[in-house]
Amino acid sequence: MIKTKASLLAFGATAISLWAQHSLAQGNNDDTQIVTANRFAQPVSSVLASTTVVTREEIDRWQSKNLVEIMRRLPGVDIAQSGGIGQNASMYVRGSEARHTLVLIDGVPMAKPGVTGVADFNQIPVSIIQRIEFIRGPRSAVYGADAIGGVINVITQDNENNNNLTVGAGSKGYQEYSGAINQNISDATRVTVAGAYQATNGFNVQPDSSYSLDSDRDGWRNKSFWAGVEHQFDDTLSGFFRGYGYSANADYDSGYASGSDEQQIYNHTYDTGLRYSKDDFASQLVASYQKYKVFNYASTEGRYDAATSSLDDMEQRNLQWGNTLRVGQGMVSVGLDWKQQKLTSAGTSFSTAQRESNDYKQDNTGAYVTAQQQIGTVTMEGAVRGDDTDDFGRHGTWQTAIGWEFVPDYRATLSYGTAFQAPTLGQLYGQKRLDIASNPDLRPEKSKQWEAGLEGLTGPVSWRVTAYHNQIDNLIDYATDSNTFEGGYYNVKAATLKGVELNGEFDTGRVHHQITLGYLDARRDADDEVLARRAKQQAKYQVGVNVHDVDVDVIYQYFGKRYDNNTSEYFATQRRLPAYSTVDFAVSYPVTSHLTVRGRIANLFDKDYETAYGYQTPGREYYLNGSYNF
Repeated sequence: MIKTKASLLAFGATAISLWAQHSLAQGNNDDTQIVTANRFAQPVSSVLASTTVVTREEIDRWQSKNLVEIMRRLPGVDIAQSGGIGQNASMYVRGSEARHTLVLIDGVPMAKPGVTGVADFNQIPVSIIQRIEFIRGPRSAVYGADAIGGVINVITQDNENNNNLTVGAGSKGYQEYSGAINQNISDATRVTVAGAYQATNGFNVQPDSSYSLDSDRDGWRNKSFWAGVEHQFDDTLSGFFRGYGYSANADYDSGYASGSDEQQIYNHTYDTGLRYSKDDFASQLVASYQKYKVFNYASTEGRYDAATSSLDDMEQRNLQWGNTLRVGQGMVSVGLDWKQQKLTSAGTSFSTAQRESNDYKQDNTGAYVTAQQQIGTVTMEGAVRGDDTDDFGRHGTWQTAIGWEFVPDYRATLSYGTAFQAPTLGQLYGQKRLDIASNPDLRPEKSKQWEAGLEGLTGPVSWRVTAYHNQIDNLIDYATDSNTFEGGYYNVKAATLKGVELNGEFDTGRVHHQITLGYLDARRDADDEVLARRAKQQAKYQVGVNVHDVDVDVIYQYFGKRYDNNTSEYFATQRRLPAYSTVDFAVSYPVTSHLTVRGRIANLFDKDYETAYGYQTPGREYYLNGSYNF
């Protein structure tokens, strides 16, 4: 058993660490192991980028119902959502576009079948999440495209034996059922099986819509199943295989006659890999296959109605080969990534009223080197990467950072990095069903970002203040011809994102405090106009306390005013959304050593606000669940 755990931790020194040590503290001296920053295992205290780690214990204490609720709590994150649970959501990290954040599941990029390139967070049930590593700032030199704003690595594995059943209910017909078995069946073999069901009747997210079908409730239902096996062949070689299935049905508002108002998603993912570890060297080879089908249709006509239904059918294949070597007081990681995307998009064109279809295929190969070295009180790191894509040719990115602990427990950091965002297949080649024309001259978005930080441990307070400046060129935008209704994506001039983050945490007796303050100035360079759906100010204050075995969690969140849109051919002025604040209250109590009962009130004071114009938010909601561990 000891050898098995040691090998699994050594495996974490490569591209994916699924069995890292757990800790709730994230202070200056934290030794929690993470891998997302540089693709090798390192204590979070040695990471020079702005980093947040969320554990399973925290997710349970917060009683978050989906990934959106988890991420909303974290520094630098702003969410715009078209309603409640299960509805479309866009996440803006440090003011970057929603498509500018790379989402990984166990280190493998999540497929994004839509034309916008925005990840669907609803496809990651919170019940299977064991850990989240969130890196803010550019990471294209480590992972390639999509990592302009940052990287979210959702980890579904844990090396602790933990079997559980959970049943819950809540407002608006909410219900949840989940169960998991994580068990070593021998000293060399570990099995994981998990399943979950989650549903809500929802509410009318767009009550002012004039389209009659939009007057109903907009609910959401999903089912997921996860199974995997890991085996230690000998002291140096181990392997794994896992499969993941997900299906969901979401009701939404179309906003116009003959539009679709229902969506069904089917996702199947299979991963397998081998890992080798001996002394200071480790190597891992991972293969992944993802299959997504997304149907949109009018609920009155059915999924197979030729006039109103559409289908995005996507396959994504990934190969990752990562190698790490301990050198001196640091690590070096060298690896290759290969990704292939195939997409079939079919539906009825607005302009021709005919059934149209597009087939796409794109391959990308990337090679990277990352390194970190500590010399006395100075830590230096760097990364360089080259990507070769079918449509754009070769594209290089790099980043470097330095940290200096000038006195014990106080460190200054300075970093610079480049990043890029590749156009989606639909943006580049067009989509006939949406009357989007192809643009073979569409270029990747490019980013150059500076970041300076100062962190320390002052008495009981662990804190970090960070200032950043991000210049993004070749931003991708969309325009349409008002006569032909044919549109297309094109590159526009730059945008500049500037901001400051302040994070701190400390204890006062039994009470744990976490504070996040953020200021953002995100503007288009051409006309100095503020970018849409980004709050200029945000404040998040979380309090946790344990009294007589009762855990209480309270979070206050404030988001300043922002605009719902940018001026364009469609909007002559910007529509303002007012500032808002919410308070969530959660409590849990262990009835026995195996049974825990949890309750939560979201939006305690029933604040009325919108994060997307015209779309209502849920108001006050109540949740109750019980979890049995065995």
